[in-house]
Amino acid sequence: MWMEPGAILELVEGGDVEATEKALREYNTKNSRVFQFDQKDEATRRRLCEGILKMLESNIKCSCQASCLEALRILSRDKKVLDPVATKQNILALMRLAGLEYTENAVKEMPDFAVIVEALKCLCNIIFNSKVAQQLSVDLRVIVSICQRLQMYKDQNLSHEIKFFDLRLLFLLSAFQTDIRVQIRDELRGLQLLTDVLDYTLGLQWVDKYEVATQLCRGVLTSEEVDLMSEVLKALFNVTMDSSHNINEDSDHQFRHLAAILRHCLMLKADSEDRTEELQSHAINLLSNIPISCLDVLISVPSEAGSKEHNGENMEAVQVLLDFMEKRIDKGSSLKEGVTPVLSLMIECSRTYSSIRRYLKAKVLPPLKDLSNRPEVGTTTRNKLVRLMTHVDTGVKQTAAEFLFVLCKERVDNLLKYTGYGNAAGLLASRSLLAGGRGEGQYSDSDEDSDTEEYKSAKPYINPITGHVEEPLPNPMDEMTEEQKEYEALKLVNMFDKLSRKQIIMPMTVTPGGTMAPIEEMLHNYSPPENESSESD
Repeated sequence: MWMEPGAILELVEGGDVEATEKALREYNTKNSRVFQFDQKDEATRRRLCEGILKMLESNIKCSCQASCLEALRILSRDKKVLDPVATKQNILALMRLAGLEYTENAVKEMPDFAVIVEALKCLCNIIFNSKVAQQLSVDLRVIVSICQRLQMYKDQNLSHEIKFFDLRLLFLLSAFQTDIRVQIRDELRGLQLLTDVLDYTLGLQWVDKYEVATQLCRGVLTSEEVDLMSEVLKALFNVTMDSSHNINEDSDHQFRHLAAILRHCLMLKADSEDRTEELQSHAINLLSNIPISCLDVLISVPSEAGSKEHNGENMEAVQVLLDFMEKRIDKGSSLKEGVTPVLSLMIECSRTYSSIRRYLKAKVLPPLKDLSNRPEVGTTTRNKLVRLMTHVDTGVKQTAAEFLFVLCKERVDNLLKYTGYGNAAGLLASRSLLAGGRGEGQYSDSDEDSDTEEYKSAKPYINPITGHVEEPLPNPMDEMTEEQKEYEALKLVNMFDKLSRKQIIMPMTVTPGGTMAPIEEMLHNYSPPENESSESD
């Protein structure tokens, strides 16, 4: 029969190990999916945590240790009971049970991996929910022990779960404690270590310095492999943040090697479409941290028969980025987290590598032929991106607009041709380009756009605001008498006057510098040229 925490606490404090183990197993089964607890039991659950930790310090059998740790993992989901848990003594005890204070040989000799895994899960929960535990983990150099054990990743005796939760713990510590990132990268050579884990997990074979032999690599990835790779990629993301500022010959090689692996990750397939997309998402996030000068390996791989290419360069990875972006747009949810990273990556690649920009331009902004619909109407990639230019989220809106702007070589006239003035106004205003011109990017003039015959013939009839050819509307003033026209004009002037006096609207104009300014202010500051007569003829 299932027991309440209070009854289990009595067994724990009474010292009946067998009865306690049985009660804890039942408690764990009942609460394995519980994440919200009754606040009435808070004090009892706090004491139960303390009692379980005291039991773990005694010489109890492994099965009871596993049950105790599983119960502690469930209880540690509640931040309010962690004060007695997050102490130096208790973190050290959990480290010992997780095998993180042992030497390499001692870890191999530990017979019960279930205890190690449950202790690692407890540490993950406690560190995630307790700032005190996070700092204690830094002081106790937990990260050093994890990195030492990760050097054993080729050991067949080390289970998948231990590797997984070691990496999860590494990710959490590097996420919450930013100082640890430098320690992992510099002191523990974490970039090389984690890249090796990724290399081994994928079983990569290399035909050149930065080229993976794809035909010799594994086929569809299992769910376990995707889980492990995701944790490695997340940890690498934290470790490589702000690391691209100090590049030397050694780090340049490491980043290029990692970029080559990530290129391969983009091509891989998992056992489901969602898992494939998850892996691609982590790879894209990490590619954003790699110095842009090292991303030439994405397109320097020799092209195979039937692969996407542009001017002899392999564009398979770039096409994956484009397809990934479109899938995330089609889903329509969490666009800021789902779309902006891949857009930002393609923006930087397009600015640096002209071949990538030309390829993306051909795919996203092909020559215009049908101008009967607004740019935001339709199912093409251009239509979807133009719709994002007026998205409610500022980050999504700005990134989508900047991507199209870069594809147009930051020329305002080119952008307006594909998007219309109304959709582009926000970007142009933020760049002080409402009066036209171009941005600050440096682009060659070797691939200037050539307009189609359809566009040339339709251009005089395109509405510059909406960006498409509109059907001519009947003029409502054609059937009005002169008196009616005069009446409507006076009514309109009167309405503007009222709105202006109440400061509801303020008539604006575009300054020579491309910014907006009140007309009244412009007139006040206006001074006529010297050769302009001040007297009327």
